[in-house]
Amino acid sequence: MARTRAHTRRTPRSNPRGVLHVHPAGYGFVLTAEGEFFIPAKHMKGAFDGDEVEVAPMKVDPAKSKAAERDGGHDRDRAAGRRDGKVVAVLTRAHTSIVGRVELAEPFAVVVPADPHITHDIFTMHADAPDVPDGAVVRVAMVTYPDRNAAATGVITEVLATDSDAAAVDMILARYHVDEAFSEGALAEAREARLDVEGALARGYRDLRQRVVFTIDPEDAKDYDDAVSFEVREDGARMVGVHIADVSAYVPWDSALDVDARRRATSVYAVDRVVPMLPEELSNGLCSLVAGEDRLTMTVDMVLDGASRVVSADIYPAVIRSTARLTYAQAQAAIAGDTPEGMPAQVAERILALNKVARQRVALASARGALDFDRAEAKVQLDGTGTPTGVILRRKTDATSLIEECMIMANVAVAEFLVAKKQPAAFRVHEAPDADSLAALIPVFAPFAFFRLVDRELFCMGEPATLRRTLELARGTEASEVVSMAMLRAMKRAVYKPACEGHFGLALEQYCHFTSPIRRYPDLIVHRAVKAALGRPVPGVSAQTSALPALCAHSSQMETVAEECARETQELKLIEYLGRFVGETFDGIISGVTVRGLYVRLENTAEGMLSTDDMGREYYSLDVARQCLTGESTGAEYHLGDPIRVLLAEADPHTRTLRFKRAR
Repeated sequence: MARTRAHTRRTPRSNPRGVLHVHPAGYGFVLTAEGEFFIPAKHMKGAFDGDEVEVAPMKVDPAKSKAAERDGGHDRDRAAGRRDGKVVAVLTRAHTSIVGRVELAEPFAVVVPADPHITHDIFTMHADAPDVPDGAVVRVAMVTYPDRNAAATGVITEVLATDSDAAAVDMILARYHVDEAFSEGALAEAREARLDVEGALARGYRDLRQRVVFTIDPEDAKDYDDAVSFEVREDGARMVGVHIADVSAYVPWDSALDVDARRRATSVYAVDRVVPMLPEELSNGLCSLVAGEDRLTMTVDMVLDGASRVVSADIYPAVIRSTARLTYAQAQAAIAGDTPEGMPAQVAERILALNKVARQRVALASARGALDFDRAEAKVQLDGTGTPTGVILRRKTDATSLIEECMIMANVAVAEFLVAKKQPAAFRVHEAPDADSLAALIPVFAPFAFFRLVDRELFCMGEPATLRRTLELARGTEASEVVSMAMLRAMKRAVYKPACEGHFGLALEQYCHFTSPIRRYPDLIVHRAVKAALGRPVPGVSAQTSALPALCAHSSQMETVAEECARETQELKLIEYLGRFVGETFDGIISGVTVRGLYVRLENTAEGMLSTDDMGREYYSLDVARQCLTGESTGAEYHLGDPIRVLLAEADPHTRTLRFKRAR
């Protein structure tokens, strides 16, 4: 009797998975464990930007390479090391609702997504929301997602504004789910909060109202949650004081205020407004260290040696009365020897003393290999109607460095205290960069003359002093901004964790965020932890400790959301401002090199695309390792960091894109 082979069950081959990133032109990329895949627009399978998808590699017919190149240039992407793929399944949807602009086309109210990376319009029935006007900004709940045979459909659930042009910033805030309204319970608690100085002193708060304490903030700051002081003790030792608003005195664990703050996790600094983590009664009132007003603080007094190393630190709750509210410009003037009129002499003297401390602290940071990404920050100026009128570039000054170094000192002192007391809290953790990420920068930086002085082996190893030296050597050259950006991108994101694991960028073994509890929830966690470690009663601290892993993860996520949201609002108004300069020429630097062309960054930090189509009638090849485009006919090379003169051809605030042409 013949034997028959038993059927063996084969394990189905699994396809690579990853998050889809969609370009406004319709194509996308998916980074998976098996590498990065290019997804042509026709192979998206209805997936949206941010969706987790399953990808199947595709074989490409070489005969179709010409057509492929026209279809978004993906043949060139494949040459750059990417494989073509197609989405075979959407595993997790990133968007259950979409914010967009209504375009009426009876019987439909078509919602055009505000996010340019979502390239599918959403069809709703106008009869279901007949009062929604054309051009309104709405939120639409997704009902069906697009496929090969049908468009995406949804239901309008909320009208955010009736004029999309006037509500452009609102659209961005809504898309990121930034909630500007507080719960009734939180508002009620904020209104009922009272300053009780006598009660605080009776509970052991120290009275520091006779000490000279002052705040230094940007000119447009609305809240002042940190103040500094400087004293010379009787034994001749210098003492720096950092005084932070005692937010935990008004926001106990699990109160309505706490629940709202916990959910938000951070304030959002949009181009035209601040969406605070706490109601204004606290953020701009009781927890703002207003000059001449009594306020409760958590204070850190740090005694320094001759080199401004911290010898000892004393952490305690206190009552202060700020002597003066200063701007960075006023403090900078005092440092330069031009004391502003009306500044008390005792304040001016202390600014000079703190500036000396800050310089010494910077030297200590340099010696231990802390990284200094000295980059300009653009702030778009708006008039009363929200129209952009100009751009201010903010750079680090002695005055900003003074405050930064004082805050870092306090954060370190608090982290060391919590670790010594074995008190659970939220710590700020920054891991070392991957060697591969740094090695990828070697061929990019190789053309720069300064990089010949850098030990490449130590650079790839992420040796802190070598990385810092690279930034210092680049400073003052045309490549400075690009080198800072490239190295910053190679770094890992700093996050919050329940364990103290060090901060690579600052070259510190112990670090936390303590100095901004008005606008960062992890700082509020730390304040409660400090009080508990001091032996003071802190209701709910055990529950906070149990929730630390989730609180840290959520705070890290919301920090990213807030930064991206704020950046988009700035970009929106910056591009709107540049719209009046279409047709004019600008000097810029090449900040990115791709198969489709060059990203060019202007002095005001605006970045746009110079397409190869606008660079002459020749084919360009990309050297991915060197980040260089080379013209096949002329041999012209374009490298990251090269200066370039461009003509602004288009500025589109809706897609937040700039299009350049090569200036003649």
